[in-house]
Amino acid sequence: MTMQADTVTDTAPRILCVDDEPNILSALRRLFRAKGYEVVTAHSGKEGLEILENEHIDLVISDMRMPEMDGAQFLKLVCSKWPDCMRILLTGYSDVQSIVDAVNEGEIYRYIAKPWDENDMILVVHHALERKYLLDEKLRLEKLTRDQNEQLKSLNATLEEKVSERTARLKSANEKLKENFITSIKVFSSLIEMRGGKLAGHSRRVAYLARKIAHKLNLSATEVQDIFVAGLLANVGKIGFTDELLAVPVNQLSRDQLGLYHKHTVRAEQVLTPFEDLQMTAKILRSQHERVDGHGFPDGLAADNILIGSRILSVAIDYDNFQTGVMGQRKMLAEEAQAMIIRGAGSRYDENVVAAFKDIFNHHVAEPVDDYEVPIVSLRKGMVLSVDLISHDGVLLLPADYVLTEGLVQKIALHTASAGGQLSVRVRSPRKPVPDAIKI
Repeated sequence: MTMQADTVTDTAPRILCVDDEPNILSALRRLFRAKGYEVVTAHSGKEGLEILENEHIDLVISDMRMPEMDGAQFLKLVCSKWPDCMRILLTGYSDVQSIVDAVNEGEIYRYIAKPWDENDMILVVHHALERKYLLDEKLRLEKLTRDQNEQLKSLNATLEEKVSERTARLKSANEKLKENFITSIKVFSSLIEMRGGKLAGHSRRVAYLARKIAHKLNLSATEVQDIFVAGLLANVGKIGFTDELLAVPVNQLSRDQLGLYHKHTVRAEQVLTPFEDLQMTAKILRSQHERVDGHGFPDGLAADNILIGSRILSVAIDYDNFQTGVMGQRKMLAEEAQAMIIRGAGSRYDENVVAAFKDIFNHHVAEPVDDYEVPIVSLRKGMVLSVDLISHDGVLLLPADYVLTEGLVQKIALHTASAGGQLSVRVRSPRKPVPDAIKI
């Protein structure tokens, strides 16, 4: 086997010339080498097939008349095994049928008669290689399109699942933020109430009652949360009050003391103004002592001009204040406080709010019990608080939904021992775990 190759550049197209006449091969090699092509030569169809088996060839030029295997047979095999390889036939005689067979069976690009014109030969080869490049590029783009379509199918198949997973993660993260926000508010409220006396536990009781009334009135979840937070922060404007002022019942305040007391709602709004998420809470707190008859403070608003959250908070605050002695020297029983609220409907309080307030106490249905009280010695790691854990002096120790750790169990036990009494610790039933409980 005789093979010769001239390499011009690594990226130059490779042409295989097949002819049993050495002078023809030499002429073709000189012609194409001068034009920058890489040329490989073979003296028979068999040799040409061996080269194609082992090397990459872009274009084949084959003579028609060769011993053992003519050009038509050779190009037919090339077409069968390497269809991407361009094929050109050289013919030196006018056998029309042989040319037709070569065109039909070998699917040749062109045939060129001997002797050839060098310019025509170069032009034909250039066009053939240009066609091959276009065909290769078409195949590449088709494959790229198929691959990308498969990737898109795969992506679309999992997109909904991924979106659902991401939405679930975002929802969980949002719930965590809400929990942490409420916990922070509870802790802040507890710090305010550490002044003791009549403030202890007041904000929490107000917040929980206000939330119940809001639910009875079918308010939106956002409105309910704003009202609940406002209840927790009901005393924030009293931070600067002296112990003496806090100790005196409202109906016993002097003129000067009453003037200071009336400012606490405006001060509460001012304190919360910098917090973007507490703007509605600030407005509710400003109007917590407005009356539906227009004789309240600080703005003398009446009826529906008062925010619904403020109208609800007014009932919840006064109901608790009647029982703790904030409103008068005598502490009222719960039934007496309820009667005072009902008597004020239409003048001091909104009638619809009072109706919801009455409904809470008159048609109270116990909620299904899904928690139970646990002695301090029986607390274990992993238990989840079902209600806020409050100290004997009314300070919030841990919020509801907190997951107990070994360290927290020990701290609760130490606090109980030092305080000289048992805390009421309620935890959720194992049958109803809370997936988004607060953890540390």
